[in-house]
Amino acid sequence: MNRIDTSIEIDAPPSAVWAVLRDFDSYPEWNPFVRVMGRPNVGAHLRVELRPPGGRPTRFEPTVTAVEREREFRWQGHLLTRGIYDGEHVFRLEPLADGRTRFVHAESFSGLLVRPINRLFGSRFVQGFESMNEALKTRVESLVAAGELAAGDVDADPQDADAAA
Repeated sequence: MNRIDTSIEIDAPPSAVWAVLRDFDSYPEWNPFVRVMGRPNVGAHLRVELRPPGGRPTRFEPTVTAVEREREFRWQGHLLTRGIYDGEHVFRLEPLADGRTRFVHAESFSGLLVRPINRLFGSRFVQGFESMNEALKTRVESLVAAGELAAGDVDADPQDADAAA
């Protein structure tokens, strides 16, 4: 397995999904798989902790490689050094009819240890991706239903001023 591809449809517009996705400080409240510290700006170094189901947390410091408001957020990470076990993590928002969003959550792997590491831990990572997707859907839809999240909220965040592409 050199790639994980997951997706889920969310009953909310991309702006609402983006507002939750880029609010790293709130991840501990809803996200069972990923914790992120840092700013969603191209070139920024993040501190990320993955918590795969049934596994131990893994910490690493990827670099943000792409930010396109309400569309895409990517980072590139490495185990120890480039070429050993590299991953490009992608969050992509695809607008659907009726103001809905398809959230695509994927990762491409490369490097010398991809096959053995993914053979041992790949199914846990897939479960983690899927659990995050479900949790994101629940979080966004509940905030929209409660009127706590509006499409305009994303424009009010000063972090996005640096992240607009």
